[in-house]
Amino acid sequence: MIGFYDFVAAFRKLALPPKAPVIAHASLSAFGKVQGGADALLGSLLVVYNTIIMPAFTYKTMVTPEVGPENNGMTYGAGQGTSLRSVGSDQATFFKRNMPVDRLMGVLPEALRRHPGAARSTHPILSFVGIHADPILESQTIADPLMPIERLLERGGWVLLLGVGHEVNTSIHYAERKSGRNQFIRWALTPKRILACPGFPGCSDGFGVLAAGLEPLTRMQQVGSGLIQAIPLDGLVDLVCKRLQVDPFALLCDRSYCERCEAVRKRLDTHPVDVPTFEGSMIERRG
Repeated sequence: MIGFYDFVAAFRKLALPPKAPVIAHASLSAFGKVQGGADALLGSLLVVYNTIIMPAFTYKTMVTPEVGPENNGMTYGAGQGTSLRSVGSDQATFFKRNMPVDRLMGVLPEALRRHPGAARSTHPILSFVGIHADPILESQTIADPLMPIERLLERGGWVLLLGVGHEVNTSIHYAERKSGRNQFIRWALTPKRILACPGFPGCSDGFGVLAAGLEPLTRMQQVGSGLIQAIPLDGLVDLVCKRLQVDPFALLCDRSYCERCEAVRKRLDTHPVDVPTFEGSMIERRG
């Protein structure tokens, strides 16, 4: 059985630059049986890295309007007014700052959210949670939900993939946006109102094709049955931007029923995308 010290040893062997902030994505089950579970993995991260963030998304807050902008990668309501149905749930839930992280994100971000020293941004769909990361989290706005990744990039940040592949690598969505790929609008149920949330990213199912190109930049350690990968954020963003410059259709999935990828294709077939501007910030500390 593997545990806390196995992860600590692996993270130290990665030898990331001292004080480099990290964004982590994880599947605990990929490593086999872990003594201490998610808390052991989180504890080992906190021993080795000073500044850590993770996506803490809450898809259950999403609602579907009756009508909306064209080519928005979604199907609107069916004549019954705004639908309160959400992703993975019969009925949407009001966003609250202490809302648990969606189960689709895995158990590690929820463990971090519950940590007494953690802070969380308050985007009602695409929040981030972190330790010693307040300036990074404070940069997030409704208009620019991926700004925390830009702040990581400015600070020499790294991506940690813990038993997962690039299909869950949120930083690739940032690189897509930086390249001008069109983003989407989604709507969230909040206590005050239904809030329009622009900057919602596209599908990530096609991101696995990047693994080969990123391999020369990637540091790896095996722990149990799972692989830990560390990728410098600047190299990742640079590679994705260059790939999309050469082929604007790159990284899209091949599923004919994927509404977001089909919307991107349609947009590229008709005219170039606009790159948005952003302002404002949001953060609340747990407790």
